Amino acid sequence: MAKEKDRGPVTVRIGGEDHTIRANVEPEYTIKCAEWVDGRISEIRSQVGLIESHKAAILAALSITDEMFQARAQVEEVQEAHKKRAESLLFRLEGALEDSKRESSDK
Repeated sequence: MAKEKDRGPVTVRIGGEDHTIRANVEPEYTIKCAEWVDGRISEIRSQVGLIESHKAAILAALSITDEMFQARAQVEEVQEAHKKRAESLLFRLEGALEDSKRESSDK
């Protein structure tokens, strides 16, 4: 698999501080991710009040991680439901094919 080329550094503002980030994704994606983190830090600061930057960042990381785990669990539930539905449909199709074969051989 070919390795993606470095897209160059992007400077983003998170928690009131500028950070230069180098990533193998489009700059717009890096900016979008940084805005998400910055937004979560802002939410935490507005809920908690005065809080040290590193503590706000830790709480934001925990909050975002919780959100990710919940989303993963939802995806797994949907995948399991689709798998069960597909298995059920396959069972019904196989049964219908067997019925069709029996009807054809009885004629």
